[in-house]
Amino acid sequence: MHVSVIRLPPTVHGDGDHGFVPTIIGIARQKGVSAYVGEGLNRWPAVHRLDAAHLYRLVLEKGTAGARYHGVADEGVPMRDIAEVIGRRLNVPVVSKSPEEAAGHFGFLGDLLSIDIPASSALTQQRLGWRPTQPGLIPDLDHPRCFEA
Repeated sequence: MHVSVIRLPPTVHGDGDHGFVPTIIGIARQKGVSAYVGEGLNRWPAVHRLDAAHLYRLVLEKGTAGARYHGVADEGVPMRDIAEVIGRRLNVPVVSKSPEEAAGHFGFLGDLLSIDIPASSALTQQRLGWRPTQPGLIPDLDHPRCFEA
């Protein structure tokens, strides 16, 4: 049996995304502000869904049994950058929330949106020749389709 582990980042984006970023967009739409926590310098890694799919194929074709792979294209996108695109696209103010205010604003995501979780796929790229080619999170997010109600 050939078993490998692929670790995907919290944000896997692209057409059909129903994860964290659309949830954050919904919160901004509902609350009338696009927020980040603190200075907004905490980073989230991301990968486009098509790049993730390509990685899965490479692991099936070339992967080593028992190996761990990281499916990361953007090693760390500052949360403030994400909030700024959302604010501009929704035409709402971009504001900082204190860590104490985060849970009240973001609900269950409050603590998660406060942490810094950069990640790298350098070893995965070296071992498998995987090269993400799809748009990064910010260019992909900065598209009207992400903001259709």
